[in-house]
Amino acid sequence: MSNKVSPNKIRRAPVASVCFMGLGQVLFLKQYLRGFTLMAFEVILILAHSSIFKGLKGLVTLGDPHPELPVKMRDHSIFMMINGLIILIILAIFIAVYVSNVINAKRDAEKIIKNGKFPTLKETRNDLAENSFAAAGITPAIIMVAFFTVVPLLFSALVAFTNYSSPDHIPPNNLVDWVGLENFKTMFVQAYGGAWAGSFVRVAVWTVVWVVFSTFSCFFVGFFFAVVLQDKRIVLPKLYRTVFILPYAIPTMLSLFVWANLLNGTFGPINRTLMYFGMITRGIPWLSDPTMAKVTLILVNIWIGFPYSMILITSSMTAVSKSLYEAATIDGANKWQQFRSITFPLVMYQLKPILIMQFAGNINNFGAVFFLTAGGPSLQETIATQAGATDILISWIYKLTMYTPNMYNLASVLSILVFLVLVPFALYNFIRTKSFKESEI
Repeated sequence: MSNKVSPNKIRRAPVASVCFMGLGQVLFLKQYLRGFTLMAFEVILILAHSSIFKGLKGLVTLGDPHPELPVKMRDHSIFMMINGLIILIILAIFIAVYVSNVINAKRDAEKIIKNGKFPTLKETRNDLAENSFAAAGITPAIIMVAFFTVVPLLFSALVAFTNYSSPDHIPPNNLVDWVGLENFKTMFVQAYGGAWAGSFVRVAVWTVVWVVFSTFSCFFVGFFFAVVLQDKRIVLPKLYRTVFILPYAIPTMLSLFVWANLLNGTFGPINRTLMYFGMITRGIPWLSDPTMAKVTLILVNIWIGFPYSMILITSSMTAVSKSLYEAATIDGANKWQQFRSITFPLVMYQLKPILIMQFAGNINNFGAVFFLTAGGPSLQETIATQAGATDILISWIYKLTMYTPNMYNLASVLSILVFLVLVPFALYNFIRTKSFKESEI
């Protein structure tokens, strides 16, 4: 085959690639491996057109009723939704590859015309190693993210627009239908939702209160102990640090189960001990009174969570130069002034991103709430909405999906809300890191 370049012929490569993916690479650019691979991708999709159409139709209709068929043979709305989403992802990848194929055909054609010759095998290999290595390396990760992250996220979001709930809309015995914004009206609008809207406001407000108090109480209690144990007047500081770290070392679930028994209002050792010494006349409702249960939850969370902050802050404080304190002492600064002007700002500068992530993480701190109070105590509307007095959004979502009746549609609405709240925190923390600001090697 001749290596002579015909510019008019080479310029047809992008047009041919538009007509059929990879055709320009095969006919005009002599990129046979790439061209035939792209052509095979499009051929496979063409041959699978009936399955693609069926999957997209299933995503739109979520199945047709067939009461005459056995239950196992009926349409399963949830599987059809997932299949439809997978097909959409495949089509999105196909479109991206198709556009890339045309752009690459145009770019390679211009390069060949400019050089006046087709690249040799060695030149092609060097070009791929130099310009395509990063793209080839990241492509498998992108594909994995598309199927194992994007599909579940889209599925969770789409459920919020259906009536997927028990007992009347659980497939395959019954179909799931699209209901538009009805679930959002039920959850957020009092006129539509009744008890649901009231429960949502209560749980959302308590979630904010919980996140603020649980985050800052653990952080600043840990800060206090880190500073105190740095004082030279403390005897055996390493022993104290070891003792304080023990609550963090013990599995959180086990600790919370122990605390739940200790704080039992009737038989708990804490109440019985206080009554034995005459300090109280009747048991304190640690976990049975709504307000007291919230206070108890925050206090127990401090006991479990402050050692982690103490460790981080102690490590950060060791990086502060001693010369700063020596200079401050010479200038007449007392301990408080040294803390306010040196320790606190330097530690906060280093740990502010971690504090932000702890804040975001406590929104999803399911274990601290569920294993101590199980979201209780129950309130008047709990029977209808399953939301207890100490439930935060994530524990409420768990109850709506795992307890009977299952209300996956309303749980999905709450999941979207949590996602919209968490994403800004995660992005804010990420864009402040050096890895984002200095992304190029």
